[in-house]
Amino acid sequence: MIAPPIPEQIPETENDPVHTIWGLTPEQLHGRFWKSRGIQVVPSGSPGLEIDKHAELYLLVSRSHLVIMQLQESLDLMCWLNPDLLMIRLGEREQSEYREVVEARADGQFLRFRREYESARHRRQARVALTTNADIALDWASMDDEPRAWAKLRRIVPHDLRASLRNEGQIYRGDSDIERAQFVRDLSRVWAHPQSTIGRVNRVGDEGWADQDAGETDPGALTGPVWIGAGRCIPAGKSGVGPAVLWDDPNMRPESDEVEWRDIEAMQTRPERRIEEAATYTSSAFKRLFDIVFALIALTITLPLYPFIIAAIWIEDRSPIFFAHQRESIKGNEFGCLKFRTMYRNAEEMKEQLQAQNMADGPQFFMEKDPRITRVGAVLRKLQLDELPQFFNVLVGHMSVVGPRPSPFSENQLCPGWREARLSVRPGVTGLWQIRRTRADGADFQEWIRYDIEYVERANLFLDLYIIWNTITLIFSALSRR
Repeated sequence: MIAPPIPEQIPETENDPVHTIWGLTPEQLHGRFWKSRGIQVVPSGSPGLEIDKHAELYLLVSRSHLVIMQLQESLDLMCWLNPDLLMIRLGEREQSEYREVVEARADGQFLRFRREYESARHRRQARVALTTNADIALDWASMDDEPRAWAKLRRIVPHDLRASLRNEGQIYRGDSDIERAQFVRDLSRVWAHPQSTIGRVNRVGDEGWADQDAGETDPGALTGPVWIGAGRCIPAGKSGVGPAVLWDDPNMRPESDEVEWRDIEAMQTRPERRIEEAATYTSSAFKRLFDIVFALIALTITLPLYPFIIAAIWIEDRSPIFFAHQRESIKGNEFGCLKFRTMYRNAEEMKEQLQAQNMADGPQFFMEKDPRITRVGAVLRKLQLDELPQFFNVLVGHMSVVGPRPSPFSENQLCPGWREARLSVRPGVTGLWQIRRTRADGADFQEWIRYDIEYVERANLFLDLYIIWNTITLIFSALSRR
């Protein structure tokens, strides 16, 4: 026999005007959710709000709104354009409202789930914005006139320092108890690790979370995300079907805890950032010595291949054998990045004609079957033999064995923040991007940025050895497929 699920609690405004979960109101939960992502929520009309300089971004919202949205597209655009303000037109998907009803017999025997549809809901839209500028966030917090606040904000930030996009998300009105309750319920679906900014919660089962002062609940009784407040529990013989929220017992409502911004990073699931330690390693004499020794060994092993590669290039397309493209190294110093030539001599003229067929999403040019590449060049690229001469660049100090992908001045200008990070170290013969890129449509440039910055933030000897090993593995895998 299956016990009927415990009904989800809906706040009753008449009896308890303040409804919390883990000591937090829906508005406070909204702030904690975005804080877990390094973002401070800044509502309009909150002049007393303290703008914390440790936040990575500030989310500007109307005072009456709670929002949930995906960030990836917004962050990509901010990285490319580096605007002071990113204006986002947030829209919900058109959908019909429904609720899941559990039907059971009088004796508690489960029968079925039934979905009850209500009238179709109109597509709701709202404006939000992201900024890295604390002064802009402070100006927004001081604006009381919400209907005109966005127009005022556009006047404050010049047009050339703004960007905009449309995004899908969920919008909830903070002046509606029903919508505030719906926000918390929906948040339980998308926020898998609330412990990152809420210290008093404990895991119950696979997806449940309970207050430290909650009653005892059998983890096996929970299905899906269920949030259990202080003084609440799932009684024995009952089951909790998520997404569901059991609000704090008003008589046991806890005091809300606080989390310092500097402590959030260590609790997140993303890779730990160790920028100072990484910078110490990438600029160390040890890394430079490692590069020189490795380059000498690599050249000793591969020099016997040079006569065969040179002969193959000469037979197909004559000279030049080598190609030196101007790239930027540490601090923006330019150098000639050496490669065996893999393209026909008129490749630049052909590129202009083929630009419309470019499959890369950033400043690069990529085609799966690039007609500019010679037959010998295709083999050299597949086996990464075209990059062997770069070990001479390593010896003279232009490059490192492992580092960000070397790129020219024109490409580095597209994302200033990314440029400063990647030019703080020498570019590498190989790197994270080379071993992890997927070549997925519309994702190549984003992956390039992501992996370059990740290397700069995490660089150490073990990461270098990991990248070198995986590069060698990829080369031998390519050989085995021929």
